[in-house]
Amino acid sequence: MSLTPFEFIANAVRAKEIVTVLARYGFTDLLQKLDLPPRLMSALGKMGAEKQSQWERLRIVMEELGPTFIKFGQLLSMRPDVVPEALIKELRKLQEEVPPVSYEQIRPILEEGIGQDLNSVFSDFDEAAVAGASMAQVHRARLISTGEWVAVKIQRPGIEKVIDADFDILMWLAKQAHERIEDLRPINLPDVVEAMRDGLERELDFRREARGLSFFSRRNAYPEEVCSPKIFEDFCTRRVLVMEWIDGRRLESIIPGSEEAKRLAKAGARSMFHQIMIQGYFHADPHAGNIRVMPDGKLCFLDWGATGQLTQRMRYGLVDLFRAFVKADAEQVTRIGINLADTGESIDRRRMERDVNLAIRQHYNADTGEGDVGRAILSLLYVFGRNGIDLARDYSLMAKAILCVEETGTTLDETFNIKDEFEPVLKKLILERRNPKRVAAAFRDSLFLGIEQLQGIPEEGLRILKKIEKDNLKINLQHRGLEDLDDAISDASNKITLGIIIGCLLVGSSLIVTSNTPPIVFGFPILGIVGYVLSFLLGLYVAFDILRGRPK
Repeated sequence: MSLTPFEFIANAVRAKEIVTVLARYGFTDLLQKLDLPPRLMSALGKMGAEKQSQWERLRIVMEELGPTFIKFGQLLSMRPDVVPEALIKELRKLQEEVPPVSYEQIRPILEEGIGQDLNSVFSDFDEAAVAGASMAQVHRARLISTGEWVAVKIQRPGIEKVIDADFDILMWLAKQAHERIEDLRPINLPDVVEAMRDGLERELDFRREARGLSFFSRRNAYPEEVCSPKIFEDFCTRRVLVMEWIDGRRLESIIPGSEEAKRLAKAGARSMFHQIMIQGYFHADPHAGNIRVMPDGKLCFLDWGATGQLTQRMRYGLVDLFRAFVKADAEQVTRIGINLADTGESIDRRRMERDVNLAIRQHYNADTGEGDVGRAILSLLYVFGRNGIDLARDYSLMAKAILCVEETGTTLDETFNIKDEFEPVLKKLILERRNPKRVAAAFRDSLFLGIEQLQGIPEEGLRILKKIEKDNLKINLQHRGLEDLDDAISDASNKITLGIIIGCLLVGSSLIVTSNTPPIVFGFPILGIVGYVLSFLLGLYVAFDILRGRPK
């Protein structure tokens, strides 16, 4: 599999930059395993000194390659099922130091999003951005209608085109690595990159963030302890988000170990576990930078661009997983993990149980209940992924959220024990799951659904028989492993087409030269000479491409 000529030309400059940066930081060995075009191979070099670890160097590469790769790394840090804990730790250090776009550039996007003249909406608008990131920037303004100060989040101009170009190159590299590096195949890098791309596209739609904020405000179980910014839905569009301006203290200003710190740690953990286990809709990135302490003492969760959702079945599965984890029952954890994924692949249970047991013991002591629960869950998800168990992305978001809760809680209060906070929620969910009324209702619904499906079987069978009778039955078969054959056929077709074009150019140029068709320069028809030159250049290209592709 290789880049098509048109894709290569469109992304050649950026692709060379990416390869050059990777090579500079010591990833030449990895690049040499990929089927890079010759022009990219010429960019390979090796960094002289590699004092940092490979994960540190990878984080530096992402920072140097700019906004898309920084965001990709941040999203990748939410996938503990595909990347090890050491890499997650590095990716969480990624900082978005992006200078804000000028007001003149951002104003057209704002006016288009709001659909009104700015002077009719805002009585004050600070043209200098108060915060800037790779995807958007925030300005402070004041509404004419209510007199309230608001934060206006505006998408950076042209960012979608930049993301599309970078992700095209990332996807090509992922496919190459998946095909050529056997150790990476269980991770399925193309699917990971595609999921990251989908997640980033969802995050670029600010309407999703607005809906998330509104949902949390309506379903907030602890309004006296936690809150979120109010949304002004009339001014929220795909590229513009208008919400309440939050004047709050950062968590770093709270004295660790104080009564206030202990109260905030418990309040945040209680709210997060309720979001995850009871509501099934949660803030996926509740790190200290996304939390403020309001003047009335409440915790305010900011930046709802990354959220996770868990269905009832997923939440009940988590109950079983947490209970088995607390008991350090590796066999039960393995069984639950396989059931949660609904995978049809063959799993080496003995190997997986050994890996699960090691992951639990490394971070958690079941006898004393002490340890890093968040890190243990990250390790478990990574073990699942390495053993071919493809869990839903929201499980990874859940694990990342729990890690943030644990780290923030222990920063505020060194005696904070996350187990004390999630056990009451687990008990509540267990009671809900075992409620006789719920069990009876679920049985009734399943019975009625089964009856309806049975009633439909004769009709479906008759429909299939009619198709057979009319010779109209179609069966779609997909033979896997033929991707290389498709590429080979396409490549051969391209070369044959070029050969025909070269032949036509030669014949046409010869006719022009023979007939002395004007315009004539130095006694030769210029069109014929141009045709010969093009034929020569295309012939060289085809010959070079054929020789380059010969087996070594």
